[in-house]
Order: sequence, then C-alpha cells, then structure tokens
Amino acid sequence: MTPSENDSFVRAFSRGLDVVQELGAGPSKRTMASIAEAIGISRSAVRRLLITLTERGFVSTDGKTFSLTPRMLNFGLSYLQTLPFWPYSQPALEALRAATEESCGMAVLDGSDIVYVLRIPSRRILAMNANIGTRLPAHYVSLGQVLLSGLDPAGLKSYGDSVLFERRTAQSITSMSLLETTLENVREKGYAWVDGELDSAICGLAVPLRKRNGQIIAAINISLISGAWSEARAIASLLTPLREAAEQIRAAMPAQL
Repeated sequence: MTPSENDSFVRAFSRGLDVVQELGAGPSKRTMASIAEAIGISRSAVRRLLITLTERGFVSTDGKTFSLTPRMLNFGLSYLQTLPFWPYSQPALEALRAATEESCGMAVLDGSDIVYVLRIPSRRILAMNANIGTRLPAHYVSLGQVLLSGLDPAGLKSYGDSVLFERRTAQSITSMSLLETTLENVREKGYAWVDGELDSAICGLAVPLRKRNGQIIAAINISLISGAWSEARAIASLLTPLREAAEQIRAAMPAQL
C-alpha cells in the first residue's frame, strides 16, 4: 500500500511539505506558478498552502514571490537536538580539528545518502564545501561506508537496490559486490579510508560512533586533500585522535545509550 492509498495519509499536509521542500531547493524567491509546476499540483492548491505557511510565519511574500523565513530553522534544529550525541559533538570535533588542523565532520544515514549533522572546517580549502544538511551518496565517502557497515543484510540489500553504482571517478565503487567487500574490510579494520571515489581531489578517514550496545548511530571523519595523504600516513597520524573523539562523545552520552 502506497502512502496515498492509506486512509490515515493526510494529502494536504504532504503537499505542504512538498511546497516547503521546493522553496528550499530553488532560488531564494519563487513564484506560485513555478512552485506549482515543479511539484505537479494546481496553482489554487499551492496558493492555499502558501497562504497557510505565510500566516504561520514560515514563508514570507512580497505579493508576487515567496521565500522561506528563519522560523523554518526550528525544524532542523529540533531534529539535531533529538540526537543524543549532538550536544557533545561540537566540542569534541573542535578539539579534533585543533589537534589535526584538518576539516572534521559528523554524519548520519538517511536512505541512500549521508547527511552532515556537524561540520568543523579547517583553513585549508577543499574542493567540496560541506555544511550541516549537505547530502552525499553514502557508498562514495568514508562517512557513508562506516554507516553502511552497520546495516544488517536486509538493510544493505535495500540500499543496493536503491542506488546506481555510477563511476564518478576512476576509484569509484561500481557494483554491489565491490561494496560488500569494501564494507567487510571496514568492519574488520574499524575505520573507512576513501580516496577520490566521489571527488578525485578529496580523501577521508572515518570511524563509527556507537551506542554502548555496539550499534552504529553516526560516523565522524577527517577530510583531507588527495595526493597529500596516503592511507598509511592517515592511519599513523589521525586514526588515534579520531577514535578518541568518538569515544569522548560516546562517553558523554546518557548512560542508557
């Protein structure tokens, strides 16, 4: 049964979410017509939804165009504040960045993507500038490989069925069998090293953040310039402080986790 066939599914609310997503994906100001065309519903329906969102303070308008307001940040912050590890993660990653002088990040898995929930950049310029909320295909990046390594067989099969194994660079994983072999190595080593699989200019080292029962709930990483670092050098210099940061966060989480 699809959501739209479920008697409990609220179509108007779903369309309102579509409007919000479309406003967040495009230019800062959008016309009603462009939103209606993009999400495939009538202008009259979009008009009612926009009026409602404007009345609630989540959207502003100049009479012709519409844009999201800062109040929309409440939703993103609400999610972050529900993460049991998030309040303790920023000081840990700031200390990690200070110790390594490299960019550090934390991500969770959402479907076939990783989503950054924290990012502490270094002064070095990287080709990929990720921020909180940035999404990347999971199997191409070190954070994602760590998170995928924690999936059960059914979850991993579902992931493999949902993605395209495109060759983004010469190093990209291009099949499920290669991914399974890679993830087995990640489980065995306790870390993921990825060099130039999504962006040939970037490599990264990541480790899991686990609950006390061993379940992986997030991953943290250090992003590096490809060519300047080898796996051996990264392991020798960065793996210990990276693991210490993960343990610092885990130790600070509530005891029941």
